[in-house]
Amino acid sequence: MKPLKIPIPSPTQQMIGFNRPFLTGQETNYIQQAVALGKISGDGFFTQRCHEFFQERYDFPKVLLTVSCTAALEMCALLIDIQQGDEVIMPAYTFVSTANAFVMQGAKIVFADSEPTTPNIDISKIETLITPKTKAIVVVHYGGVACDMEQLMALAKKHNLYIIEDAAHAIDSFHKGKPLGSIGHLATFSFHETKNVISGEGGMLVINDEKFQKRAEIIREKGTNRSAFFRGEVAKYNWVDIGSSYLPSDIIAAFLYAQLQHIQQIQEKRIKLWNRYYQQLQVLTSKYAVQIPFIPDYATRNGHLFYLVCNSLEERTALIAFLKRKKIQAVFHYLSLHQSPFFQERKEHDGRTLAQSDRYSDCLLRLPLYYELTEKQLDYICYQILEFYEEKNK
Repeated sequence: MKPLKIPIPSPTQQMIGFNRPFLTGQETNYIQQAVALGKISGDGFFTQRCHEFFQERYDFPKVLLTVSCTAALEMCALLIDIQQGDEVIMPAYTFVSTANAFVMQGAKIVFADSEPTTPNIDISKIETLITPKTKAIVVVHYGGVACDMEQLMALAKKHNLYIIEDAAHAIDSFHKGKPLGSIGHLATFSFHETKNVISGEGGMLVINDEKFQKRAEIIREKGTNRSAFFRGEVAKYNWVDIGSSYLPSDIIAAFLYAQLQHIQQIQEKRIKLWNRYYQQLQVLTSKYAVQIPFIPDYATRNGHLFYLVCNSLEERTALIAFLKRKKIQAVFHYLSLHQSPFFQERKEHDGRTLAQSDRYSDCLLRLPLYYELTEKQLDYICYQILEFYEEKNK
């Protein structure tokens, strides 16, 4: 495939940023409605509308909005009763919150490598890491592409472990027709401004195992049975468990609800852009050995992000600088958590080389992808990337 003949922009062209939050136009109207209703603290009118939306659209048994995906992960650690010395297996290539939530409760994190074909956890490496102290496996659906949940749930059943889906990237994505977030015992989502549907900050806990449902409400409400009280199930509410203030303001929920009402429109546009990247950049794989996203046959893509995996850190650094000169902001992503200063100080890693995780840390580059990115801008980005590799390999 020959590079597209895209004109070079003038020096005054604005930078094509990595992300731009999309507004539907209803967000401020709903926020005003929330204020007019006179209840802007947690679990108001719009929070309930959001809960109903997720339970109806994705058939989640129970959901609870939270102030962030990090908060939802902290709730997971409390719900499965993580104690000092419990072990939790998770990918090293993930955001710090995935690990921090369990470290805060005393867990020892056992990091697993990623797959060669995707940044998701390499399931074939997990079983050798399981010990009598292992309590849970936390999986991250990187870029909205599913881990093989069938294999994971079989492994969990065999060893009596909990599976927690960190589905921060994975709204409206599926594994063999089942929504991500609906398969593990617990799941978490993010509505940060970089995600497909947003509320600025914000998250959600999905409770698929019925035994956690009542306690999740209590933990989210500072350890009180306040939710049951407001439903008339108890005469007064008391401090009955540990917990914190994990529920968001109804103002945040009002913003989110405006987004949810347009989720189909948002998803169609983002997937269209993702497909256009894929069509134009797949030549990089055969011609320059640059990896682009791979979608296993059990998974779908939800248009959350599009990335390249360069051949070296030096190549990625040069490509970032090249694109910046062309007024395109492309960014790298996670750094392997087992290599982090905090984890190195803990001296808990067993010395295994996590080669794929380190490769993604050094070589993965995310490209701009957001609702208002135009096809012309995307074509220009692809042109410049292909131009970079043409010049590099002359």
